[in-house]
Amino acid sequence: MLIKQIKRTRRHYRVRAKVKGTKDIPRLCVTKSNQHIYAQLIDDENSKTLLAVSSRELKKVSKAMIKEKDSTRTAGASRAFEVGQMIAKKAQEKKVEKVVFDRGGYQYHGVVKALAEGARLGGLKF
Repeated sequence: MLIKQIKRTRRHYRVRAKVKGTKDIPRLCVTKSNQHIYAQLIDDENSKTLLAVSSRELKKVSKAMIKEKDSTRTAGASRAFEVGQMIAKKAQEKKVEKVVFDRGGYQYHGVVKALAEGARLGGLKF
């Protein structure tokens, strides 16, 4: 398990060496845990987080629906897609249209890809 974390950290440093966010074009940073996915818009010049969204903010659903939804393989990806759309909506309220995508060392598939597609459909340009 430790080896996976070290490899992800190395990939993350490699990505961060190339990706920088500004006030006009912030960095869309993705972080995930076993249960949730998080997205932030960050201005690296001023070291400020402009806004943050997570799957914890999604509307609370009854326990029966959660069990049914989690039984499918695509439940996490659908939540990530919704998080991408939420961050795009909030970014447009702050008049942000372009972002730089930072996948955080994670591979670009599954929930990370779903979040990016949701943000693109929400109106953000990468």
